[in-house]
Amino acid sequence: MVGADGREVREDREIERQDFIATTSNKQLNFVQHIMTILDTNGRAAVVLPDNVLFEGGAGETIRRKLLTDFDLHTMLRLPTGIFYAQGVKANVLFFDKKVARPGQPWTERLWVYDLRTNKHFTLKQNPLRRADLDDFVTAYKAGMPCSERVEGERWKSFTYDEITARDKANLDITWLRDESLEDLDNLPSPEVLAREIVEDLSAALAEFEAVATALEEQLGRPAR
Repeated sequence: MVGADGREVREDREIERQDFIATTSNKQLNFVQHIMTILDTNGRAAVVLPDNVLFEGGAGETIRRKLLTDFDLHTMLRLPTGIFYAQGVKANVLFFDKKVARPGQPWTERLWVYDLRTNKHFTLKQNPLRRADLDDFVTAYKAGMPCSERVEGERWKSFTYDEITARDKANLDITWLRDESLEDLDNLPSPEVLAREIVEDLSAALAEFEAVATALEEQLGRPAR
C-alpha cells in the first residue's frame, strides 16, 4: 500500500489500542481483540480464523487465555482445506459468548471441538464443500440447547478449561483422529485433490517462512523486501 506522499506504507505495523490486551502486528489476532472489545454482554460471535491464531505464542497466548477466561469459548469447528480461494488457508470457526465479568472464575468450562478436516478432502471445483457436509456438526452442536446436552462422537470431542490451559501456550490446535491417508495407500484421494493439497501446504509454508524472514529483518534493522 502507498501513502499520500508516495512512500510505501507497511501494513504489518503493530496496532496499539488502550482496549487491547496485547500489542501485535498479527492482523488476525488484532481482529480477535477487536471483536472481544465490541461484543455486547451476552453477545454471541462466530469467527473464521486461520490456524496460527490457535498456537502462536506471545500475544497469541495472552489473547487465548483472556478469551478462555473472560468469554465462554464453547465451540470450535476445524474446517477442511480446499474451501477458500486463498491457497494454503487452514481455518477454524471459533464460537464464543461474552459474559458478565466474574473475577477469579473462568467462563469457559469446556471447549467442544469438531474436526471436519482430518480425512476430509475438498476442492473449489471438483469436490466443493456443501451444506450437507455440515449436517453432522449442526446436529452435534444442538443449537438452542445447553452444552451439557451434547454427546461426544468420533469427530466431536470436548476439553475442559484446565486441560486446555495446561497445554503449552494454551494451544488450541487440537487433533485426535488418525490421518488414514498416511497409512492406507490404496484409498488415497484423487490425483487432482492431492495436487491441490500439496499446493496449499507449500503455499502455507512459504507464507510462514516469509513472516519469519520479515520478523528477523525487522529485528536486525534491515528494510523488509
